[in-house]
Amino acid sequence: MISTEVRTSGYSYRVLIGPGLLETVGDAIKEKLSPSRCAIVSDKNVAPLFARKIQKSLAASGFESTLITVPAAEQSKTLEQAGAVCEEMLRAGLDRQSFVIGLGGGVIGDLSGFVAAIFQRGVSHVQIPTTLLAMVDSSIGGKTGVNTNVGKNLIGAVYQPVLVIDDVEVLQTLPPRELSQGFAEIIKHAIIGDAEMFSMLQDVDFHKVDFAPLIRRNVEIKARIVAKDEFDRTGERALLNFGHTVGHGVERATDYQGISHGEAVSLGMIAACDVSMKKAGLPEKQRDMVVDLLQKFELPTKLPANFPRQKIFDALKFDKKFEHGEIRFVVTPKIGSAKLSRDVTMDDIHQAVEIL
Repeated sequence: MISTEVRTSGYSYRVLIGPGLLETVGDAIKEKLSPSRCAIVSDKNVAPLFARKIQKSLAASGFESTLITVPAAEQSKTLEQAGAVCEEMLRAGLDRQSFVIGLGGGVIGDLSGFVAAIFQRGVSHVQIPTTLLAMVDSSIGGKTGVNTNVGKNLIGAVYQPVLVIDDVEVLQTLPPRELSQGFAEIIKHAIIGDAEMFSMLQDVDFHKVDFAPLIRRNVEIKARIVAKDEFDRTGERALLNFGHTVGHGVERATDYQGISHGEAVSLGMIAACDVSMKKAGLPEKQRDMVVDLLQKFELPTKLPANFPRQKIFDALKFDKKFEHGEIRFVVTPKIGSAKLSRDVTMDDIHQAVEIL
């Protein structure tokens, strides 16, 4: 097992990475929390696979658990669904001493974290991500939240977990398309902060990946950035949104159906690279290397024919990275680094999307 640490201002938590960790979840949590009651928030795809094993481990360590399942889709990230989960927790008798476990992908982690932040004004949250994307990205850093009709993650809280448990064996249950989603965020981390990993990924066999050290490397990249700007105030943490401005617009344009988050981010990164060529001096050769690497991991680099691009533009004005109408866009001058630019115009973004 690999153990690494995420540190924020005055707070830290462990990320455990390795095989077979679901069987010892109870012991791992008991090192952080006293035996009490908890809610396991999961979805209807994941819960049948792993919930029983986790509940058995929790019971052996003195925890009493209630399983709460929601539909397996981005549509579950709503205020209504968060409220329904809280109501179910109250009916089950959970209180201020209870805690929440998020068992699932990024949607579940965001939803369960938000529930933990608001239930009884805040209870402990344990992340047990079951997708590669959630392990390398969304489970780290404490961003939780739900979507609204006008945009993604517009209601939420920065609420750090007390523990993250990454059992790499669960990745064996994922279809290739779901694994590809995770590589979108891994490639993003490489572009913004790890040129060596970008080079290494060019030689990785997509079907024979040693996941534990790769996950650790990505957790540590994100942890370093989060530590500098936990609450996204200085712009440092915004670097993690490389590709997400257009990516979130793509998701919103499809009403979160048909194109996954990782696929949307892949498309957003191509647009961001095109903007970076114009505004940050990114060499065209490096832009093409990004395209090639995304394609290697079976990620899209072109929008489907007749895609409603105007809906992407309509969603942009609700992007959280725009301040007082001023665009803050993450660009990369070269692979391995990124910066927040205020020189990017809406026309620049439009041009990048039009050729996407």
